[in-house]
Amino acid sequence: MPEFRKLFEPIKVGKIELKNRLVMLAIGTGYVKEGKMTPQYRDFIVERAKGGVGLVITSCSPSYGEPYLLPQIKEDEAIPSFHELVQKVHKQGTKVVAQLIGQDKWAREEKAQPEFVAPSQVLKRPGLPGPRPLKVEEIHLIVEEFGEAACRAREAGFDGVEFHAGMGFLLNQFLSPCTNKRADQYGGNLENRMRMLLEVIKEAKKRAGEDYTLLCRISGEEFMEGGLSLKETKEIAKILEREGIKCLDVQAGWHESRVPLVQNSVPRGAFIYIAEEIKKAVNIPVIAAYRINEPFLAEEIIAQGKADLIGMARALIADPEFPKKAQEGRVEEIRPCLACCHCLDNIFMEKPLACTVNPLVGKEGDYFVKLTSEPKKVLILGGGPGGMQAATIAAQRGHEVILWEKEGKLGGQLLFASLPPYKEEIERLNRYLVKMLENSGVKISLRKKGSTEEVIEEKPDVVVIATGASPIIPSIPGIEGKNVVTALEVLSGAKEVGERVIIVGGGMVGCETAEFLAQRAKKVVILEMLGRMGNDIGPTTRWVVLRRLKEASIRTETKAEVMEINEKGVRVRRNGNLEFFEGDTVILAVGMKANNEIKRRLEGKVKQLEVIGDCVKPRRIKEAVEEGFEVGIKV
Repeated sequence: MPEFRKLFEPIKVGKIELKNRLVMLAIGTGYVKEGKMTPQYRDFIVERAKGGVGLVITSCSPSYGEPYLLPQIKEDEAIPSFHELVQKVHKQGTKVVAQLIGQDKWAREEKAQPEFVAPSQVLKRPGLPGPRPLKVEEIHLIVEEFGEAACRAREAGFDGVEFHAGMGFLLNQFLSPCTNKRADQYGGNLENRMRMLLEVIKEAKKRAGEDYTLLCRISGEEFMEGGLSLKETKEIAKILEREGIKCLDVQAGWHESRVPLVQNSVPRGAFIYIAEEIKKAVNIPVIAAYRINEPFLAEEIIAQGKADLIGMARALIADPEFPKKAQEGRVEEIRPCLACCHCLDNIFMEKPLACTVNPLVGKEGDYFVKLTSEPKKVLILGGGPGGMQAATIAAQRGHEVILWEKEGKLGGQLLFASLPPYKEEIERLNRYLVKMLENSGVKISLRKKGSTEEVIEEKPDVVVIATGASPIIPSIPGIEGKNVVTALEVLSGAKEVGERVIIVGGGMVGCETAEFLAQRAKKVVILEMLGRMGNDIGPTTRWVVLRRLKEASIRTETKAEVMEINEKGVRVRRNGNLEFFEGDTVILAVGMKANNEIKRRLEGKVKQLEVIGDCVKPRRIKEAVEEGFEVGIKV
């Protein structure tokens, strides 16, 4: 059994005694109503505490700003709800810190329209309204708001507060020369740019007490043109320690940085060096973060003295029991984060937080896996992610569960989805689902498709159809040519391709297949009918994928409607003109169609029929896992 001795050693942060080195980092959730905490928000946070982390950091707004994303701790009336949260977290033996974050939008009064504000009129990224530079008296008012919020946090029982001075939020914008162009006492040299943050710290001590534990989150390396470098941030770190900060929560970059930070193409632990360098500059604990999603790496970081604590957000969204499972040696049972960034995509699009692999995110108070009082015989057709999830949950509830899979291996589309570059995490998900399936005692039969007659002969009480989807073959002249194959055939190794490849379809599958082939020195062109490549890829990841395509010299062509395929290539119509692209092999990546024929054959012939995943409608891993979980709870 693996041991993670360093990871589960206690540590003291200021006056806070932590039972281990794992920290749940603060994140926006959208589980807020008009700036107030909801039971959904509370249940999400408490579930992570139950999982065994030493410290939970939870975001709060000290001002009137964006009431959708974060609960506000601007008024005294918020104290009781925060106190209830703190008590529930403490009950789990976990400490909790309130992160105070100045957002891009700010309002003087509760009913006033929030404005985009900043130290200077500098756009962080295209598409946002130009910010209004804050007046000196407004800066003083915001400083007071931070101090008042720290006082309320202590009154609510929080063990400390963390000031978010990273990631391009308001305090960070004052620190950074790329956004702070002021000519007054809050701009110019480092002393002036730090003035607002240091005034916030002073005000918090004044109102919450000199002995209250204060932390600070900083971007160790901003990766912004004209922004702070690691060398400069080390000097900032020294000053923060001198001013009474007891722990530095170190991250990399801004949301606006043009350097991938958390996407699946970023190697695990890629930014540990930043925390390590900050740690060399100070004598207070340092938290390392970003792309640390398995316990062996976390243990190594602590053991080698590169950081004192490990900050996680998405790994704990995916599996809140990560700490408990690691401590008990159940590493294979940790539900892996795919680094797919679906969670971040939702937040950036102002949708509630959700997770591809964990269907309980945001529903922690709604669903419970409990034993059934009426055990049934449940037959699952299909061993992809939806089928495996449904089978596992149904078996955990006490049903007799049988799973039939037509192939010789479990995984369904996951087996192909894990093959393109940077998708290795999906193979970890498949291993996890198989492990949980086997642990649950499901009777598994491979290479068994299951005819209508065999299903009826089995006499199940419930049949769950999870037979997935197959590639769409469009009606195009020449589509049946020997040089035409599907993306799945290429990824699986069932079909070889020539040196010059044309991919029809520029969605996620087409882009990933192009990268897969470019790494094998193939010359690739992608033809996309829409005006935008990668249209189905989330905003957090799309720009990274498009950059990689360009770096790999993959040619991308949009607004290209395929008219004909022949042995020499593909003819398209674009802007009313016909064009011809030469190639040896044409790969189809134009979408999938549901495999639901067996549903029609079984309707009316079994007691209960459920359909989940891609055989309802081709979508993503998230929907398959979610629907599998829900049907497992339902039967």
